[in-house]
Formats: sequence, structure tokens, C-alpha cells
Amino acid sequence: MSQHPHFGPPGPPTWRKPVGILALIAALVLYGGIVMGLGDQIARLPVLAQVPLYLVLGTIWLLPLRRFLIWMETGRWG
Repeated sequence: MSQHPHFGPPGPPTWRKPVGILALIAALVLYGGIVMGLGDQIARLPVLAQVPLYLVLGTIWLLPLRRFLIWMETGRWG
């Protein structure tokens, strides 16, 4: 019975995970600061324009997350 090669025991810890977590936190704080800085301008928009804008701004940070997590785990970007 053959096993899938990715189901083996985890490899030794690498520097990528702690550095990646710190970089992710720093990037989210920076992104949050940018979005908060836009708050006054966004507040001037009609509510029906604010809702989709906040939905987009609240989810757009997820786009690079998959590739970043892959890098943290494997050292490759994809």
C-alpha cells in the first residue's frame, strides 16, 4: 500500500514560519492603517457605495495570502 508523499511526518522547523507570521502581522497592521486613513473619504460616500467598498477592502488582503502561506510551509511561491 503506497502512501501519498505529502502525508509524511513534518520536516524540521524553519525560519520561514516565525518570520512569515511577523511579516503577515506587520502587513495587516499596515494595510489596516491605510484603510483607516481612507475612513474620512469613505464616510463621505453614500452608504450604498460604502458597503461594497468595505466588502472589497475587507477581503482584498486575502488574495496574496494563499501563496504566502505556501511559501511559509514549503519555501516556494506556488
